[in-house]
Amino acid sequence: MLALSIACTAAAGAWLYLVAAHGGYWRTSQRLPRVTAEPDAWPDVVAVVPARNEAEMLPVTLPALLGQEYPGSLSVIVVDDGSSDGTGEVAAKLAAGSARPLRVISGAPQPDGERWAGKVWAMAQGLRAAGPGSDGYVLFTDADIACEARTLRRLVAAAEGDDQDLVSQMALLRTATGWERVVVPAFVYFFAQLYPFRRVNVPGSRTAAAAGGCMLVRRGALEKAGGLAPIRGALIDDVAMGRMIKRQRGRCWLGVTRQVVSVRPYPRLASLWQMVARSAYTQLRYSPVLLAGTLTGLLFLYALPPAGAITGLAAVLAGGDGATGAAALTLGAGLAGWALMSLSYLPMLRLYRLSPLRAPGLPLIALLYAAMTADSARRHYAGRGAEWRGRTNLR
Repeated sequence: MLALSIACTAAAGAWLYLVAAHGGYWRTSQRLPRVTAEPDAWPDVVAVVPARNEAEMLPVTLPALLGQEYPGSLSVIVVDDGSSDGTGEVAAKLAAGSARPLRVISGAPQPDGERWAGKVWAMAQGLRAAGPGSDGYVLFTDADIACEARTLRRLVAAAEGDDQDLVSQMALLRTATGWERVVVPAFVYFFAQLYPFRRVNVPGSRTAAAAGGCMLVRRGALEKAGGLAPIRGALIDDVAMGRMIKRQRGRCWLGVTRQVVSVRPYPRLASLWQMVARSAYTQLRYSPVLLAGTLTGLLFLYALPPAGAITGLAAVLAGGDGATGAAALTLGAGLAGWALMSLSYLPMLRLYRLSPLRAPGLPLIALLYAAMTADSARRHYAGRGAEWRGRTNLR
């Protein structure tokens, strides 16, 4: 019991650090301000939408993109990335009734000898189709992302007003089903724990990230970096984009929003499992050491406090074994760590408009994520790593 009490005390101390000093990762306060000052001249924007088998998504999302209330020039390029469901034809039909120009280009094979991640290669083709130029912005967005009508206006105003090279918003993912409500808020919570948004937004800080569903990038910054070639093999393209921009001393901003939403359904646990497992081991750079450390860290931070609280409570109630002091310490430290963990999860639940009563269940969700991460490693060694939408992304 003494060893358990020491471990629980250490876990409670770790949670105290995370809540008080880890970049305020658990807060959801990093949001674009309302536009109060607009640019004298609105720059041109080209939106690039990589789309693979997205015929069902585009009729929901593409009209929202084409209908942006943006005062400047906006053109859209949809890259049909080898679809087999008529994605290109659907996009072309949607373009017919739009006042905004939209081009649909068919994805081309990669150059011999080069290895690109599938999505990044599609993004690069869209960027090339946009033509050369260092003025204006490129909006990289996904085919399942729907934006409120003034979203682009606010993104550009923020980039111009604060001289940002990359402005990105974490899309609000769907939480319509029971499993979505369990897994999705925690997905964003864990992402923010890895990359605290407040630290991302500090110029010159080493923390860099973005959210791939909504990335507004200054074209001059892309030109300076040499396009997307430096991140061509990145399976986690948004984090790689943030790092690329920061390496050249660019300014990045990342925040949360309710105005950019993903409409993609994840009706069953299997689809959510695939969403996480396809890139979890990639995030760990395919390192068994990092995998072991991550799984140990998840158990230490998330499983140990409730286990200690329950074990300590049982020992205190039983009494009479001479270990009451250690049992009480285990109970107190376990409850403290569990409480801090639960409190840190409340803002994310509030963002998703879910009951705060879900917060104490975060340890169980963390165990689920640990299983997904272990399975991601298993898939990698089985030759099925990064498999998504019918293909292995690195090709």
